This record gives sequence, structure tokens and C-alpha cells, in this order.
Amino acid sequence: MGSFAVQIAKSFGTEVTGVCSTDKVEMVRSIGADHVIDYKKEDFTKADKKYDLILDNAGASRISNMKKVLAKKGKIVPNSGHGGMSYVFRAFGSSIFSSKVAAMKVADLNSSDFIYLKDLIESGKVKPIIDSIYELNKTPEAITHLESGKVKGKVVIRIMNEKGE
Repeated sequence: MGSFAVQIAKSFGTEVTGVCSTDKVEMVRSIGADHVIDYKKEDFTKADKKYDLILDNAGASRISNMKKVLAKKGKIVPNSGHGGMSYVFRAFGSSIFSSKVAAMKVADLNSSDFIYLKDLIESGKVKPIIDSIYELNKTPEAITHLESGKVKGKVVIRIMNEKGE
């Protein structure tokens, strides 16, 4: 999600700060982030910078800490299952009691969003970052790789072989 979010935000001319682990710093920089913070070395919630939007894909920072670095009309968008059910409940509870936290919701998929994303990809403004490709029968290995936390980009499950079969 993060690699697409950075690129889509940049397509709108937005200044983007990416927060990631050390091994992903160069990849995040290469997709257009203006600033990259290695969370293993620096806590973005303790900096002086203010953010208009925080897309929380990792669930690693406390919502109360993220609120401290929001601009006056800033908003946190919780977008993670990584923190387990406790994260989901904290994010939901925070959205009830704070206008600074968006309510979690399931995406409302529609064809115009997919067409817009397709156009961004075809124009080169968004480039899917592929970490690895697994055949369908290797799906358990793909899931293990995803759960490792070492994925840089997307993990693809190929349903057909290269001959289209």
C-alpha cells in the first residue's frame, strides 16, 4: 500500500515523507518520497515537522503520538492490520472521540478508481514495485515471505504460467 500511496500522492504534487525500515529507505526514495525517515533510527512523532495527513500502514506508532505531529487540520488514516485486533479497536475508538482520526473502513471499489490507477501506471507516474513472483502452488511460501516483514513492494501470485496456460 505504501509504495502506491507515495506515488499517487506525488502525482498530485504533494510533498511526501516516507517512514520505513532501513532496508527500504532507498526504494522509498526511488519512488519519489521527498523525505525518508528510517524508523529504526528516528521517531517521526518526536520531530518538529507537522503533517497534513498520516497514512498509518504499519500500526507501529501510538495514535496519541501521531496526533502531536499533525497540522491544525491534519488527519490520521489508520490503514493497518499489522497491529492486530488491538490496533483496530484503538483506531476505531480514536475515530469516535477525535476528528483527527479517520474512521477505518473497507474500500469502496469502483471501476473509475481502477481506470484512474491504470492511467497513472500507463503514464509512468505510478510504477508497481514487485518484490517477488510465486506460482499459485507456492502460495504458502508467498504468505510466509509476506509475514517476514522483509517485503519491498508487492508479492505477486501468478495463476497462469508464462505461456498463458
